[in-house]
Order: sequence, then structure tokens, then C-alpha cells
Amino acid sequence: MIDMTNVLGLILGGGQGTRLNPLTRDRAKPAVPLAGKYRLIDIPMSNCLHADIDKIAILTQFNSASLHRHIYRTYMRDNFAKGWVQILAAEQTPTSRDWYQGTADAVRKQWVEIREAHTDHILVLAGDHLYRMDYRKFAQYHVDHDADITVAVQPVSREDAPSLGILKLGDENRIVHFHEKPKTDEELDNLPSGDNPDKPFMASMGIY
Repeated sequence: MIDMTNVLGLILGGGQGTRLNPLTRDRAKPAVPLAGKYRLIDIPMSNCLHADIDKIAILTQFNSASLHRHIYRTYMRDNFAKGWVQILAAEQTPTSRDWYQGTADAVRKQWVEIREAHTDHILVLAGDHLYRMDYRKFAQYHVDHDADITVAVQPVSREDAPSLGILKLGDENRIVHFHEKPKTDEELDNLPSGDNPDKPFMASMGIY
């Protein structure tokens, strides 16, 4: 079994969140209130803690003050034993003057800090999604298949596919193609992978 204390949980703070305006006018998407005292970021945080992931880094960028405050008040004063929660804010450096340009770019720009965690595995998560997931099963699947990268997917219908990142799967669930928000019938016709005729497309959940 995989040792989950050897996994770094890397939670992304998200972009400007214009589609959730006015909720995100003065706060980052992961800081949007949920059920009273909670915030959206508490979902992936809770999933991490239930999976025994005790090293968590949160990458922040837009309207991050309230998110930083919530993380500090809720998690940073807890006893994580040998673990920790750390905020990695977007910053200008001699080699980079830009904001994060997406998930991969955020990881790339913080790679020096990420390596300092000294873990064998990195679990990349969105900070603004609502779901419940046992990351232990996901991480074990990744190790058992000796994969370079593992992506969590969810079956979706043809109607929903154009608004999502769609993966085409080959033998042994290997990813053979990825298309971000396919729009045309020609693009969609080349992407079905599942056995469910109602939901034949595999959409990325933003969990890597």
C-alpha cells in the first residue's frame, strides 16, 4: 500500500472566477462561503486529511487575502505532527513576470518550492470543486500501473462535453488524446471512450 504521507497535496487557488461574480468580486473562488462557516477549499482539504495526506501546499493568485486568512485560521494552527500546510503565492521572479497561465504553468513556476517537500508523489487538485473522493484509491491505482501521470475522469454526455476537457482512452485506460472543450461534431465524433451510451465521453476532473 502507498504511504500517503509521501504524497504532496497541491491545491490550486484558481483564476479570476468571473463566472461566479459577484461572489468572487472580492475573494478567490476557493474562498467562496459554503454552508455557513466553510469555504470551497475545505472540500479538497478535507479529502486530503481523510486520506492521511499531511503535506499540503496551496497555490494562490487572484483576490487571495480572504483565502489566506481562512487557511491560516483553520489549518495552520492545527497540529499536523510531521506535516504542514503552506501557501505558495504567485510572485514575480527574475525569470517570470506573469501570472499563472494554467495548471501546468502554476506547477512549473513553483517547482523549486514543490521539490522541497521531498515527496515521491504529487497530487494536483482544484481548490473550487465540490466532490467526495478517496485519494488513497486514486494514488494506489497510479502506483499499481506504474504511470507517469494519472488523471481522474468522469463520464459525461455529448451535450456536456463541449464545456470540458475530454480524454480519449486506449488500451488499459491509457490516454491517447486530449481535447480541451471540443466544439465541432468532427472533434466530438473522435473522442468517445466509455461503454455508457448516455455518457460516452471521459471528462477530466482536474485531479492529477
